[in-house]
Amino acid sequence: MCSLHSINICSVINSRNVFCGQWSSSVRLDDKTVIITGANTGIGKETARDLAKRGARVVMACRDLEKAEAARKELIEDSGNQNIVANKLDLSDTKSIRAFAELINKEEKQVNILINNAGIMMCPYSKTADGFEMQFGVNHLGHFLLTYLLLDLLKKSAPSRIINVASVAHTWGSIHLDDINSEKGYSPRRAYGQSKLANILCTRSLAKRLQGSGVTVYSLHPGVVQSELFRNLSKPVQIAVKVFSPFTKTTIQGAQTTIYCAVEPKLDNESGGYYSDCAPAQCSSEALDDEMAQKLWELSCQMLGITWD
Repeated sequence: MCSLHSINICSVINSRNVFCGQWSSSVRLDDKTVIITGANTGIGKETARDLAKRGARVVMACRDLEKAEAARKELIEDSGNQNIVANKLDLSDTKSIRAFAELINKEEKQVNILINNAGIMMCPYSKTADGFEMQFGVNHLGHFLLTYLLLDLLKKSAPSRIINVASVAHTWGSIHLDDINSEKGYSPRRAYGQSKLANILCTRSLAKRLQGSGVTVYSLHPGVVQSELFRNLSKPVQIAVKVFSPFTKTTIQGAQTTIYCAVEPKLDNESGGYYSDCAPAQCSSEALDDEMAQKLWELSCQMLGITWD
């Protein structure tokens, strides 16, 4: 099984993220509105299920509306909460992101929790509609733009929270400012790591910018989860993942840290932190680099054509 080290699966499967169990809290979210990207499958769907049961209005932001509608009906039946809607959002296309944000800003009176959950992992090289490397474009830039476009509504809805689902895989990559779209050389693993590192760096930057606004921001590692994210891996690695599946989390377990960051009252006065297994966690030294965080912030704004002070 030495080949597993090629994507560091062994380094992210450990006793701490295996035996995490299910986090328990009685916090209610009645009269609160939650947006969850990628809510039709995996941990996004389980997060939506949990928050719907807490009474929240849940907006499922999904690329595939057919799958989203099927998931919406399931969640309504399971939670007894009729206040669940599904809207189109393709994070690989800034036009779709802007259209979604325009709809939300027009139709929703508040957004109390934004969960940037959707993502792709280690896919073959491709580019988004706007010419960005796909993993960086979807996992980082798409959510960066979405957050920017919804920020005024989040501020008006304060106290509110933004949760960015990152990964321990942020340790796999560095931010390559001179080749952000991996055009000089592409490694699916490094590109995924770069996108997840960007999630954490920009969470910390955004937290500083939002001090005193009533909007708090968190990033997290959900654990190694049995999900569709592994669909782009090679056959040998997929087989290895199946071998290790007894030591990975279910989607319900994988959703717990997201739910924790969304509802835990103790986090009301915390912002910018990185969490795993419903507790503060340690990230890499590169994820704590304030100078790189600022450069990445400026580059992200430049790539998206936005001004975000």
